[in-house]
Amino acid sequence: MDEHSWKFSQCFGDKGDIENITEADIISTVEFDHTGDFLATGDKGGRVVLFERNENKKNCEYRFYTEFQSHDAEFDYLKSLEIEEKINKIKWLKRSNQSNFLLSTNDKTIKLWKIFEKQIKIVAENNLSDATSTPTNVSSSFNNNSSSLINSFSSNVNLSSVSNLKLPRLTIHDTITAAQPKKIFANAHAYHINSISVNSDQETFISSDDLRINLWNLGIADQSFNIVDIKPVNMEELTEVITSAEFHPIDCNLFMYSSSKGTIKLNDMRVNSLCDNHSKIFEEYMDPSNNNFFTEITSSISDVKFSKNGRYIVSRDYMTVKIWDIAMETEPVKTINIHEQLRDRLCDTYENDAIFDKFEVVFSGDNKSIATGSYNNNFMIYQNAINDGSSTSPSATADNEEKEIVLQADKSVFKAKKLTAGSSSSGKRKNLTMLNTGGNGAGGSGNKMDFETIDFKKSILHLSWHPMENSVAIAATNNLYIFSQH
Repeated sequence: MDEHSWKFSQCFGDKGDIENITEADIISTVEFDHTGDFLATGDKGGRVVLFERNENKKNCEYRFYTEFQSHDAEFDYLKSLEIEEKINKIKWLKRSNQSNFLLSTNDKTIKLWKIFEKQIKIVAENNLSDATSTPTNVSSSFNNNSSSLINSFSSNVNLSSVSNLKLPRLTIHDTITAAQPKKIFANAHAYHINSISVNSDQETFISSDDLRINLWNLGIADQSFNIVDIKPVNMEELTEVITSAEFHPIDCNLFMYSSSKGTIKLNDMRVNSLCDNHSKIFEEYMDPSNNNFFTEITSSISDVKFSKNGRYIVSRDYMTVKIWDIAMETEPVKTINIHEQLRDRLCDTYENDAIFDKFEVVFSGDNKSIATGSYNNNFMIYQNAINDGSSTSPSATADNEEKEIVLQADKSVFKAKKLTAGSSSSGKRKNLTMLNTGGNGAGGSGNKMDFETIDFKKSILHLSWHPMENSVAIAATNNLYIFSQH
């Protein structure tokens, strides 16, 4: 598989300088639906923007579909707490009819949205339209001045036979895309919601905050069931918080959650109604002698995902990506170092708060590759990071060799696209660094950047991989970039 085949495809958003960006326009989540035909983004201003696939284009290209205000800023008067409108997560439900359904959440409230095509109908034919210059919309005119309308109608129109009478007829004037909130799931979280995940049964979903995970039925908004509670009796004894949670993609009884201690716990809802006792715990032994002041912060898992087939788990902390086999708890099958050049400068990242950045990680649809973000608007694709060894031929082995590809979701891609519009393939995309480590990724992404040249404001935190194709959607501050493999 040619590593140079990953190319910039599209960009949505204002391409101005980062200094001029409004806080509300910063994208806070991005998510493909199960078919890849739709793509959603949420921002800090509480808006959800949807894109649909452009079927007229051969490549994976999208066009604007609709936009709506999902959440507004609120104020909790009991706790004197302002609740931001920022969209933390969006999750699509599988499509069962002509409408699309998705869940969006801010820190406290989850909403179920129905997005559908709505037809606007108007009165297109009646006697008045022929006999007088009265407005076409009969209902409003009739209500406003019914007596004069009747007099005008009778004096101008001959109704001696039924054939002369034209009854009002509704015709389709326009079709709009409407977004309607069907359910609001509120008042169930004392702390900030960090993740939501829809079950494979499409009937239930979980929402997770720092200390609790709740199970909801999509049809019941006023009650939820608490399935994980790690809140200690005395909050001074608190040692860890929940950072992310996700349902298994196939087995509806399994879900996992990650913690700030760097552990992943797999739970089975068939065992107990309260899943405080995990079925499996994925934890790597760390030599205490190697710990330092920042170890506890950098080992906190910011995101965790199942592969589409449910066999593997990928986790992301500040310094590494770890891939786990669901059947092996003691150690990950692979560890990829991300910010190795920051290891000696963690004090600086702590002072500018960059060490608390929560990077996401995603699996490809074929369960083989993973992608995650870094600084300077760089993101990395680890092609064939999981090799199950099913192909033994030399050519197949070469195709399945792991590659690290570093791309940049930045304005430079526009210049690169113009420069290479008519050039040969060998000269393409020189602006985008592409590396082939062929190993454990230790020389990855950021290692080619000097610490002084790193722009910590340009971080790729949110991304999503197309479920069927090798295309990724990247949230770069207030812009949405799409890169595809051609």
